[in-house]
Amino acid sequence: MKQLILLLLFFISTLLSQEKEFDFDSVERIPIYPGCEVNMKNQQLRNCFQQKIQTHIIKNLRYPKIAQRRKIEGRVFVQFIIGTGGYIDKIRARGPDPMLEAEAKRIVSLIPKLRPGRVNGKAVRVPFSIPIIFRLSK
Repeated sequence: MKQLILLLLFFISTLLSQEKEFDFDSVERIPIYPGCEVNMKNQQLRNCFQQKIQTHIIKNLRYPKIAQRRKIEGRVFVQFIIGTGGYIDKIRARGPDPMLEAEAKRIVSLIPKLRPGRVNGKAVRVPFSIPIIFRLSK
């Protein structure tokens, strides 16, 4: 009986982890960042979303001191999923240095809970990617 229950739990968790993802451009209603008006059209919401994300990055970016001393600069590409609950999930980063990648992941992990994207009135998982540029002032 225990084995059957464990097998059933494994099967359910596998199904839940394989929820379909919808491209940011293909959802009926894109995810909504706090402060963006719910009654905006998708293009206005997209602009508001992008602006709020950029503001969030600028506000929360802390250039790693060691990276500054070593004069490490570059663009870090960050990918993440906006889950059905509006939380950020599965953050991945690729950039010129692990320190910059870690900082980019930290910044993205601080994004507040969003209203999830919707398809047919149902909340869906939406992947999103954004570059974060680390540049030292001259």
